[in-house]
Amino acid sequence: MLTPALLYFDAVAQDGTLTQAADRLHVSASAISRQINKLETSLGTPLFNRHSRGVELTEAGRLLLAYVRRAEAEGAAVREELLVSMQRKTRTLRVACAEGFARVWVPAAIANFSRQHDDVEFHLDVVGSSEGTRRVAEGEADVAAVFSLGPQSRVTVEHSMPTPVAYALVAPDHPLAAQRTATLQDLCRYKLAVTAPGASQRELFDLAMQIEGLTPTITLQSDHINPVIQFARAGVGVSLVGGLSLDRRDKEDLVTVTLEHPVLRQRQGQIQTMTGRTQPAILTAFVDALIDALDQLA
Repeated sequence: MLTPALLYFDAVAQDGTLTQAADRLHVSASAISRQINKLETSLGTPLFNRHSRGVELTEAGRLLLAYVRRAEAEGAAVREELLVSMQRKTRTLRVACAEGFARVWVPAAIANFSRQHDDVEFHLDVVGSSEGTRRVAEGEADVAAVFSLGPQSRVTVEHSMPTPVAYALVAPDHPLAAQRTATLQDLCRYKLAVTAPGASQRELFDLAMQIEGLTPTITLQSDHINPVIQFARAGVGVSLVGGLSLDRRDKEDLVTVTLEHPVLRQRQGQIQTMTGRTQPAILTAFVDALIDALDQLA
């Protein structure tokens, strides 16, 4: 639903050169160049800085690209709404979420929502928090449920609440199971299972250990939360987890010991959408459902 000039602009912004964009779109580079020159003339400002290796966006170009992303997302939503009204077609919501949300909370929210909306299907991608934010900002996902350690400028934060790195998870016969709280010094006495570097949970844990001058014994690190939880279930040592990752069986079979350190309380859980986008009604309803589900866990 974009004009040819905006389509060509978008392609060059993605590929970085007119030649690559022309090859992908099966048009001549001169045709793309003419359209972009017309677009720059009509807007009264350059959209690209040209150099020998290709082009890069100016500040005006970045603003226009954000508009194009919103227009693409809204155009896709309009097309889908039209198909729904004419063909009773199933609507699709694209959800990106961090794994801490993906194990229990987001799937439960999707299941509850689907009970009331038979014509909605979900595509759920489990990604890192920064990748989830990027996908929403660039229109690749409709909504993201992610962790954040600071303010966000690329997306709209629909809801935010503290989601601390809260617990040491242990088997019932582990020595820590008799304690209600634990310090970082306590953790250093045992083998640990933690998330891999790059996750917000791991980032805060490493920072807290560095502040205290401690060196933990990390026996297992994983990109996925299930192996970390199974480590505690096996009775080998201690697993570092957030409360959102635990299901009912985990809470019944294992013991959660509250961790005491201010750094571990700095993380926020956020529901994010694309800035400036006019949301389809079904997306707004699902965002509200996510917020309600998250608030119930507070």
